[in-house]
Amino acid sequence: MPLVKFIGHDGTTHEVHVDTGTSIMRAAVDNDVRGIVGECGGSCVCATCHCYIHESWLSKFGEPNESERGLLECVGDLKPNSRLGCQVTVTDEFDGMSVTLPPSQY
Repeated sequence: MPLVKFIGHDGTTHEVHVDTGTSIMRAAVDNDVRGIVGECGGSCVCATCHCYIHESWLSKFGEPNESERGLLECVGDLKPNSRLGCQVTVTDEFDGMSVTLPPSQY
């Protein structure tokens, strides 16, 4: 099981072992990680799973699709490494990945 390190905007960390094929959003919600809400349950319609993928991992996921890009335009604190956690799926190669959470999802 890959390990994902969630880093809160205040610097707190939460390390979670994630089943391969699980989205970042689902991993956070299932493990009570504060900072990701996931209101739509992973349907890519709400942007409450906005996160920042550490730059060293970002290129491994490919570019956001059109729907994700549209939603990302609506989030606060948009950065070049912003992604929606529901659209990022963890595989074994992402063991040790770091994900930083924004100050707010609203």
